[in-house]
Amino acid sequence: MFAHDNLVAWCIVPFDAKKRGPEERAVMLERLGIKRQAYDWRAEHVPTFDAEMVAMKKHGIEFTAFWGTHEEAFKLFPKHGVTPQLWVMLPKAEAPTQEERVKLAAQRMLPLVERARKLGCKVALYNHGGWSGEPENMIAVTKLLREQHGAAHVGIVYNLHHGHDHLDRFPAALVAMKPYLLCLNLNGITKGGDKRGMKILPLGQGDLDLQLLKTIRDSGYRGPIGILNHTGEDAEARLKDNLDGLDWLVAQLDGKPAGPKPQPRSWRPPPAK
Repeated sequence: MFAHDNLVAWCIVPFDAKKRGPEERAVMLERLGIKRQAYDWRAEHVPTFDAEMVAMKKHGIEFTAFWGTHEEAFKLFPKHGVTPQLWVMLPKAEAPTQEERVKLAAQRMLPLVERARKLGCKVALYNHGGWSGEPENMIAVTKLLREQHGAAHVGIVYNLHHGHDHLDRFPAALVAMKPYLLCLNLNGITKGGDKRGMKILPLGQGDLDLQLLKTIRDSGYRGPIGILNHTGEDAEARLKDNLDGLDWLVAQLDGKPAGPKPQPRSWRPPPAK
């Protein structure tokens, strides 16, 4: 599951100090042995959607996921024969009761759910804080869409970097999400790190990383695993740091002694106060 060819590179397009273009990015991923990309973008990247899909195919990189929605991308998916997961946040659903909020959120998702069905794409609900990012709420909406609208193509993408508040219940939440989980994005995690300037860390630099990897392994989840940049650093340097940290942690999963801890290229601990 933690093998490099099962990894998905995430947050490496607008988040990249070197501002790589499609070809450079594909070459970088090929060089690193990463076979999948989840594509995030900003308005400036829309004109290069086509070139991105061409470059990924040329270098054997799977176009695994696409952030949000865009009509231009929807036109290009069939052209290039790609059916990425669509990573989206649940819409706002203000209602008096939890049951009504779940129904309203599901109803507001339906146009995209049907569009994705026609495209052959899956829809993955993305946790990004607030009510819509709570595992229990994403599960409830996913179940409703599957059971009442035949939407077996709807699931969840879970992000550890948006899950600091879930740490105490993460093992149980992961078991509950597992039937719906389409991707799980890793991050170096320190308790309260999101409140201490340590929200995004390379793998291996968080004091909870080994524990979290054990929880993920023991859950039985065997789907795609994401690693991310999501910083202003060079995307390649941060991906290398995550690969080094992941390999260091995986070697310890069965109780083997830790080797020398990797020294990150793209991160330094904040000065002690």
